Amino acid sequence: MPRTRSSPRPRVPASYSAKQRFAAKDESGSAKQRFAAQHESPRPNLGRAEAGSRRRTATLPELDRVIHERMRLAIVSALAANPSLSFIELKALLSTTDGNLSVHARKLEDAGYVAASKSFEGRMPKTEFRLTAEGRRAFERYLDHLEAVVHAGRKA
Repeated sequence: MPRTRSSPRPRVPASYSAKQRFAAKDESGSAKQRFAAQHESPRPNLGRAEAGSRRRTATLPELDRVIHERMRLAIVSALAANPSLSFIELKALLSTTDGNLSVHARKLEDAGYVAASKSFEGRMPKTEFRLTAEGRRAFERYLDHLEAVVHAGRKA
């Protein structure tokens, strides 16, 4: 039954995840959203003790969410291996679209991890990206964290 403006929103239990709350509130949601809410997998327990458990384990720090996304990790990795890359070089190297690359590069730039310099070659605009010192430190912290996760997984 479609909801009208006067009908109240359905009550959603507080224990629902964000995806489940969204799916429950929006009855007309897409099939993809309903499927995702129904088949959501629980978050892995990486080094955290279960509630009520007496076993003490080392807790791992959270991953840097800015770098952790696949395309942004690829951008930072490429820039860590090269002093600088142009927009066109990065686009070809990562096999991505203009829009996707520009959105993720802007996110890294806003975080202070990447510096962009814009210029012209003839009449063509040219954008050069380079990894900042803060970006290099964040990337090294990210790699150290991944190594700790792998090491903890091999010990278990």
